Amino acid sequence: MNNPIIIAIDAMGGDNSPDKVIEGISIHSKLSHEVIYKIFGNDVLINPLIKKYNISNDRYYIYHTDKLVHGDDTALSAAKRGKDTSLWLAIESLKKNDADAIVSAGNTGALFLISKLNLKMIENIDKPALSALWPSKQGMNVVLDLGANIECSSKNLLDFSIMGSALLKALFDDIKPKVALLNIGSEEIKGNAMIKDTYKLLNEHKYSLFDFKGYIEGNHIMEGNVNVIVADGFTGNIALKTAEGTSNFIIAELKKALSSNIIGKFSSLLNFNNLKKFKNKLDPRLYNGAILLGLDKPVIKSHGSTDAIGFANSLKVCEKTIRGNLINQIKDNIS
Repeated sequence: MNNPIIIAIDAMGGDNSPDKVIEGISIHSKLSHEVIYKIFGNDVLINPLIKKYNISNDRYYIYHTDKLVHGDDTALSAAKRGKDTSLWLAIESLKKNDADAIVSAGNTGALFLISKLNLKMIENIDKPALSALWPSKQGMNVVLDLGANIECSSKNLLDFSIMGSALLKALFDDIKPKVALLNIGSEEIKGNAMIKDTYKLLNEHKYSLFDFKGYIEGNHIMEGNVNVIVADGFTGNIALKTAEGTSNFIIAELKKALSSNIIGKFSSLLNFNNLKKFKNKLDPRLYNGAILLGLDKPVIKSHGSTDAIGFANSLKVCEKTIRGNLINQIKDNIS
């Protein structure tokens, strides 16, 4: 292996772990051959799964600990639990430059706090932001902040615009970032003082990294006319949960309609391929992998309730952020 990427993995975080984590590693390892996995967790549980999912011995290292952060721990109690939990040790490996990035499906608050305790903020960035990929009619969007910061300043939203654009370039190098601020209207007079101040900051300067496109309303996020949507964490998290709930509702109602009678079942058979494409477009597992931006190392949060396919996708996102040189792209554009 020439210059492999090293990903630190908290194997014990999230539902049905470490099983889904190890299976996810197995799925990803078959698609990407230049990655080494540093797995932190209970080797009594992990080793049988390594054999079950047939992961090659030269692709992983296991670092044993039987201590873990629980899903119902507060961030503070998780940090106080000690420096020998699987989550802490995985993050600490980044601090020691023994890994290039970390992926965890565990406690979100604990991941954020322990990351901030161990890693440095990128210079001139005040607050980190949680970002994720959303599908649109024209490809993929980066949306941030999704809940890391309830209150933000115009300076924070400006930083989020730069970080979100750097993430989009790291993941999709051939796409020009087009930034918009999530707002209650598209007119310049709409919004609170913070949003208006951010609009002014973005509109007064030309940025080589991205084009600023003004405001966007929530019902236009999926149109794809812009691809980086910026909000404070309160607004962004509500938008995220609303989109997830709507997607689940549509899929559930479609299944119900197509299985309720013989005509629906016959129609689903005739349209099997198209329905499969539709389902994949709305499948949250295929977009799993939120990125905590602003720290000097990539920190990836997998959804705690995802399965092995979803966890494998978070590893894919993680790998792309490293190969796309995300951290340096942020550093080169932040001022």
